[in-house]
Amino acid sequence: MRVQYAVSTLAVGALLSLGAAAHAQQPMTVRAGMLLDGRGGFQRNVLVTIDGSKIARMGDAGAQPGTYDFSRLTVLPGLIDTHVHIGAHFGKDGRASNAGESDGERALFHAENAYTVLMSGFTTVQSIGQPTDVPLREAIARGVLPGPRLLTSVRQLTDTKLAPDQIRQFVQKTVAEGADLIKIFASKSIREGGGQTLTDEQIAAACGEAKAQGKRIWVHAQAASAVRASALAGCTAVAHGSQIGDADADLMAKRGTFFEPNIGLVSQNYIENRPRYFGIGNYDEAGFKFTEDGIPLKLSMFKMALKHKDLKIIMGTDSVAGAHGQSAREIIYRVQVGGQAPMDAIVAATSLNANALALQDRIGTLAPGMEADLIAVDGDPLADITALRRVVAVIKGGAVYRNVAAGR
Repeated sequence: MRVQYAVSTLAVGALLSLGAAAHAQQPMTVRAGMLLDGRGGFQRNVLVTIDGSKIARMGDAGAQPGTYDFSRLTVLPGLIDTHVHIGAHFGKDGRASNAGESDGERALFHAENAYTVLMSGFTTVQSIGQPTDVPLREAIARGVLPGPRLLTSVRQLTDTKLAPDQIRQFVQKTVAEGADLIKIFASKSIREGGGQTLTDEQIAAACGEAKAQGKRIWVHAQAASAVRASALAGCTAVAHGSQIGDADADLMAKRGTFFEPNIGLVSQNYIENRPRYFGIGNYDEAGFKFTEDGIPLKLSMFKMALKHKDLKIIMGTDSVAGAHGQSAREIIYRVQVGGQAPMDAIVAATSLNANALALQDRIGTLAPGMEADLIAVDGDPLADITALRRVVAVIKGGAVYRNVAAGR
């Protein structure tokens, strides 16, 4: 069904007025007590000048207060999540099945998710992906709905019976439907053991056609064999990779494959919301046992992957119903439990992620000429990574969507 986003003015009026108000606040300056540039550098007492949607200048603030005085805060690029399911939500019955919803109700849940994600400091997300993402993406891009910059795969390839030519046709059709990227499942869910499902030839066909169409491709792959096939096929990124070893990490590093392990939010969210998922599809006793057992397995894998300094480990959460607005938990877990350096974890969620999305010339870094996507957090995330959950200001494309920093 085609979701209609032209829902009641009364229902969305507050959101629309917020978006309109945000775009009226130009030009402006932001004074940062500490500024992280997204590339691993930091400065203190910086004045950022924003002209329209772009950063015009950056320099020493001296004693200038700035239009927005964040002199007691840390300013950094808007965070990026390379793997969300923006439409996933708990429906009227509190369950993830969303039974009995109308198109309008579903649209409002999706808008709510987008708003929640933006307010948490994530100014760009990649949704993996359903057709309803497309009108949501366009509404956000028009500025009439507050949400993160949204990229979508529109749909996901899961049919293991397709011949290579049929897979190429799937890619072509998905691109024609407006996809920003292609998403394929090359292995089972972790709830089913994660074994490889697509053949190496099928994976190569999908990745080859995505390249021919000028699109990036994300591969769901738990099994080491599926990860190897994806890297050898030149796929853009591998998500999950729970079963890989050193040789597979080396191969991805050599091939330039982006690696997106999801270790700190998705499994934990399923367990925390077990009653809301249990009984739907493979969310059964066996599935939850696989999920629970997978948490230490993925942590061990991540610690191994960190030792491969040339491996491009990006930050994606695979957030679903119950997890929207909590993407920073992934970063925090990687640092506090996984042992990643705080600056490396922040770079992964900013400039490295922008590179993985082929948006490195627009977002992910605070520098003149870049989009004015920046957030302010209460605290120093280099000393206390949990500061990323204390977002007090959000600016996206020069528009101020959140500012509760007064008096801090």
